[in-house]
Amino acid sequence: QVQLVESGGGLVQVGSSLRLSCIGSGFSFSNYGMSWYRQVPGMGRLLVAGIPSGSGGKNYADSVKGRFTISRDNAKNTVYLQMNNLKPEDTAVYYCNAGQAWPRYDSWGQGTQVTVSS
Repeated sequence: QVQLVESGGGLVQVGSSLRLSCIGSGFSFSNYGMSWYRQVPGMGRLLVAGIPSGSGGKNYADSVKGRFTISRDNAKNTVYLQMNNLKPEDTAVYYCNAGQAWPRYDSWGQGTQVTVSS
């Protein structure tokens, strides 16, 4: 059974940083690209960043390029999202999934709320 558990969100001020974590289990984590998505009420989930399983380029939404960095630790089955210089428009619930550019699994974790106040 696939499980994705996100953590690390919080309420921060503009310009602050946060690091999100996502632990994946129930699948061969190291064999899959991973990605982060975010969702605001009334909208669908949008791809924020993706990282391949091995070598290769990472991908980022234009709105976060230069501010967010995705990384992974296969020994810990964990994918991270380092978010710097946060803006109010980054406020959303953040989710992870397997797959670098599209969600591989239909089931999602509970997500982690990021709120950026001005």
